[in-house]
Amino acid sequence: MNEVAVIIPAHNAGRTIAQAIHSALAEPEVVEVVVVDDASTDDTAAVARGADDGSGRLRVMALPRNVGPARARNLAIAASHAEWIAILDSDDVFLPGRFARLFAHQDWDLAADNIVLVPDHYRAGPALPEVPEFHDDARILSLSEFVAGNLTSGRMSRNETGLLKPVMRRSILVQTGLAYDEDLRLGEDFILYVRLMARGARFLTIRSCGYVAFQRGDSLSAQHRTDDLGSYARAARQILSQEDLSDEARNLLVQQERLTRNKYHHRLFLDQKRARGLAGASTEALRDPGRVLPILRLTARDKYMALMRRAGLASVPHHAVGIRFLLEGRTGP
Repeated sequence: MNEVAVIIPAHNAGRTIAQAIHSALAEPEVVEVVVVDDASTDDTAAVARGADDGSGRLRVMALPRNVGPARARNLAIAASHAEWIAILDSDDVFLPGRFARLFAHQDWDLAADNIVLVPDHYRAGPALPEVPEFHDDARILSLSEFVAGNLTSGRMSRNETGLLKPVMRRSILVQTGLAYDEDLRLGEDFILYVRLMARGARFLTIRSCGYVAFQRGDSLSAQHRTDDLGSYARAARQILSQEDLSDEARNLLVQQERLTRNKYHHRLFLDQKRARGLAGASTEALRDPGRVLPILRLTARDKYMALMRRAGLASVPHHAVGIRFLLEGRTGP
């Protein structure tokens, strides 16, 4: 049987961590669950230890200072040994049979299934919403498709590929010498998977659902600092300078870097406006004229969305609506 190590980085996750652990321990392929409590100020570590099922598979590591999700994942991976590695966010859960469905397919280094995105209020209910049984429709994802799927203009809708939660073959990490970039607190998954695929890793996707991501407005994944955007853009530039990419993949990653860099400059402008006023922020922006048009465009977008919200015409946030699926699925014969 294929053996899986489940890695759960956690920060102030006392409300949700037990449910995540229970879903991992319920899977027969899981031989170890490593929880890294990233210097929580709540009872995350105690709740995690209380979720132990007595099988000897759970390990809880409590860090004395906050190191971020990338470093926490790397520490847990180093502390585990199973050939396959699966990341589980501390506020999410696996669906029963997830790994059996993935391991029914062969010849891959990373494999991800569909994700059902569920508003957080379902967590308090007696059961999760019913999830349809989609056909697997397994296929290998190219690097170009993966990067395109993280672009607004990509072949998939925004962020679909960036949110995938693949199981990874440990040996591909060892062979490539790659790990999560510990300078990142945003996009660390995307950057690692792009590097792995650039070095030959095969990324399988299936459309059946095995992962539940609970959506709430105050989740860490819904927030990021200005510096996080800057670091994300720098990591993309490093890939462009260091990895051997096809022309198509390179062009798409250039678009990804430019979009992220524009967001960074816009956020930096807003930060400086709050600190120094409009005149000070504008003076700083004009030091690099290439920043000005993106800043104006993103500022206009924000003002338009604010007007739409006041008029009651803005779209409802994903965390406030019903369930949806990351990838389109096919049911029936």
